[in-house]
Amino acid sequence: MQWLLLLILIPYLYLIFRISADLVKVKPFLTEKNPEIFVTVIVACRDEEKNLSVLLSDIAVQDYSPELFELIVIDDNSSDSTFRVASGCTEIKNLKVLRNNDRGKKKALRTGVMASSGKLIITTDADCRVGKNWIKTIVSFQAENNPEMIICPVRLNSGKGFFHGFQELEFLSLQGITAGTIAGGNPVMCNGANLAFLKEIYTKYANDLHYELVSGDDVFLLHNLKKEPGSRIMWLESGESTVITNASRTFCSFLNQRARWISKTGSYSDLYTQALIIVTFVTICLQAFLTFAAFFSESFFLILLAMLIIKSVPDLIVLNNTTSRYKRGNLMKWFLPAQVIYPFYILAIVFLAIRNRAKYTT
Repeated sequence: MQWLLLLILIPYLYLIFRISADLVKVKPFLTEKNPEIFVTVIVACRDEEKNLSVLLSDIAVQDYSPELFELIVIDDNSSDSTFRVASGCTEIKNLKVLRNNDRGKKKALRTGVMASSGKLIITTDADCRVGKNWIKTIVSFQAENNPEMIICPVRLNSGKGFFHGFQELEFLSLQGITAGTIAGGNPVMCNGANLAFLKEIYTKYANDLHYELVSGDDVFLLHNLKKEPGSRIMWLESGESTVITNASRTFCSFLNQRARWISKTGSYSDLYTQALIIVTFVTICLQAFLTFAAFFSESFFLILLAMLIIKSVPDLIVLNNTTSRYKRGNLMKWFLPAQVIYPFYILAIVFLAIRNRAKYTT
């Protein structure tokens, strides 16, 4: 009868195999067009004096007419020289540097959007790096496909060893889920570090982004748009549109970041996203239970072993796809140890999210 516990895996296997099948549909975007669309790039930041200058340098050398884009930097109550660094940039022709009159990244982003002149808004973070064709590729995709929202790849600039390998593998798995669910017509996630959307869409849902939570403006905007019949939310697969961000340097900062991310999931209203979260969490709890039970019973050890093998198959397919696309196949050496510790990592960040719940609200 104990082996019947493996039946709990069926919903997880169904969902992940379905996502992996849709992920195969993702193809690189290639274009030679040079559309002339005026766009706004928005960077909402706090205490980023060390990173912001590098991003500004990347944006200053974009292979896109400086007449056709503006950059808006919103300083969210920084205690360092972020505002001065941004204001001192002379290489970007259309630059606005604003102060957030409220508090929080969501309000800062809203300030930037309301001050924007572009029909298309592109958002990124101050600690990101972008290539010279970043804006041109996103604008070209918009011109060819006319979506209301474009979700673009984000890669981690990580170091060596298991800790950094685990971070990047997890991040790539999230990229796989993001791209696969979009390709399947049922998007669940996006990342504001590399996101584009029509200004009119943001304006329509600006009041429904859960300002009581410190994060999630990107996903809440996605879920609101997804409710609209006929809405067009697309994944842009291109190395030219990819941004690179730094991995967490310490284990504590990594856990706290993920706890902040997960803290908003209780406010999601999208049923498919809720189902994916619940099914994944139940699967994780089952693996944790079997791990503890295996210390007391050999039969549970065999069940645990069977579960790890069965669960690893769809996970492996998703990660093989994403690591191959981003030429990070060397990370797969950490796949098995990551599979073993993943449930305990998730339970740890759930615990942190609950314990620090007040910290993640405004």
